[in-house]
Amino acid sequence: MPLADQWTTIDVAGHPCHVFKPSKVSPHGYTILYLHGSSVENLADHPRVTRQLEQHGLRAIAPVTGETWWSDRIAEAFDTEISVEKYLLGKVLPFAAESWDCRPPQIALLGVSMGGQGALRLAYKYPNLFPTVAAFFPAIDFQKKIDEGDPTLSRMYRDAEDARQDTATLHIHPLNWPRHQWFCCDPDDVRWWDSADRLRMKLYSLGVPHECDLETQAGGHTWKYVARMVEPAFEFLMRSLEQERLRVV
Repeated sequence: MPLADQWTTIDVAGHPCHVFKPSKVSPHGYTILYLHGSSVENLADHPRVTRQLEQHGLRAIAPVTGETWWSDRIAEAFDTEISVEKYLLGKVLPFAAESWDCRPPQIALLGVSMGGQGALRLAYKYPNLFPTVAAFFPAIDFQKKIDEGDPTLSRMYRDAEDARQDTATLHIHPLNWPRHQWFCCDPDDVRWWDSADRLRMKLYSLGVPHECDLETQAGGHTWKYVARMVEPAFEFLMRSLEQERLRVV
């Protein structure tokens, strides 16, 4: 069976989610919760990512939410009653628990661009739920899009400062953070590299352990760059999930 055919689309509480089931599931039930970018890409179209899921026996669930920025604000195009953050916590995680007997810390967050900042922010807000997170070129300082007149964000936040206060960088707690975090951004990604570097500097100044690659040049803010960085990202994810499994509480 072609790997792309191992992706299916299901309904979780009234919203579509893409789901990948590897031919041989990890005996520890490791699962990736994938947060898409603003382009709402389908990972079935990106074989290098799918090959990593298959190679490591990882299930994946990728909710399709539109341009929500994965925040705890109402995005009417997604749902008029529940934020996407509450949807992930209150609907998607229970689905994984009931359907696959998979619960944190077996679940790692992974995201691209809009989803990359969403994955980091979610891990910073709920580090005990999501101790493992990885992000490709996270669009961290998304408040700049409000100054540019972005209509979706302008309905979700009062102004750019309101959005800035909700960015991943400002959700880092100096004493409570995800134990395993990795992010990368191409220096040629002129729109988002600076905010990734500011995040790196803040984590360093707080003494928060993290891994990042802000030096590799492989195509800028593109899927060509993701394809170049996907192996180190999944090596990090698997190592971190295993460390969590063996962690003595």
